[in-house]
Amino acid sequence: MRAYRTELDWIDRVENTSEDSESDAELVHQSITRGPVQIVRLSYNGYDLPPRASNPKAEAFGIISQLIDFKKHRLWRGGSLVYEGGHPKASLAITDLRDEWSCHHLSPFDNVRFVIPSSYIRDFARDVGRPEFHDLRCPAGTQDTVVLGLATALLPVLGNPQSGTTLFVEQIILAMMTHLAQSYGGLHFPSRLKGTLAPWQEKRAIDFLSAHMTGDFSIDDVAKACELSRSYFIKAFKETFGKTPYRWLIEYRVARAKDLLTSEMSLAEIATACGFADQSHMTRIFSQVLGTAPGHLRRFMQRK
Repeated sequence: MRAYRTELDWIDRVENTSEDSESDAELVHQSITRGPVQIVRLSYNGYDLPPRASNPKAEAFGIISQLIDFKKHRLWRGGSLVYEGGHPKASLAITDLRDEWSCHHLSPFDNVRFVIPSSYIRDFARDVGRPEFHDLRCPAGTQDTVVLGLATALLPVLGNPQSGTTLFVEQIILAMMTHLAQSYGGLHFPSRLKGTLAPWQEKRAIDFLSAHMTGDFSIDDVAKACELSRSYFIKAFKETFGKTPYRWLIEYRVARAKDLLTSEMSLAEIATACGFADQSHMTRIFSQVLGTAPGHLRRFMQRK
């Protein structure tokens, strides 16, 4: 597999090849950027593309929605072949761009991809009162018509960036963030208000739990802060967040520990700062939630 230095090198190679051949195949590459989010449409109606350039590693997620049936391609992760096959229309892939990905398109395709910084998603989650967010996970073979609809709505703007207002694109991004956070980030936004915490109670519960992340307290203490009985608070909290207060606190501690892996703190210090009993306790819980140990993730992040 030949590797191209950058995406632009790969595009130039494809365009030059098309000009020199008698093929009617055409590469379409359209992009817009709003704030930290980049949106790209990439399509090709031929079968002769060279392997695509590897992505530059970044603390970001790549969200890819297939606009048509994609019959065949090969996908490499870190230089190793991880997939060979196709995807039907509306297929969704979420890739962690801290890894190096490269694709060899072996049939016509048309997709829209969003590159969203991890920090932007974390900030969004905190702004909507869900600071326990820690990751996006999308099972292989997922089809998502919501993301497809949002991507399709952006096609006129991608074709003519002057035709769409900033507000319109920002609203699409906001809808995308909400859907991704709820469907693939483990967050819950209740569709009905009955039986949920009132907005002030929701904020007070989050503030209490996050402020007491390293302390000793009972559910009664949190319920009292929200002016509710213990039993009603537990039911309303789960209806509001889709998880128990205990699970929320565990995921919040893991999210904060993950953020601190980029600091100079030792793993033992991070464990103490995030309310774990000790480093081994943090490693066990961290691995259960994220599927990898904190030490392994820190080494991976340092190799970028």
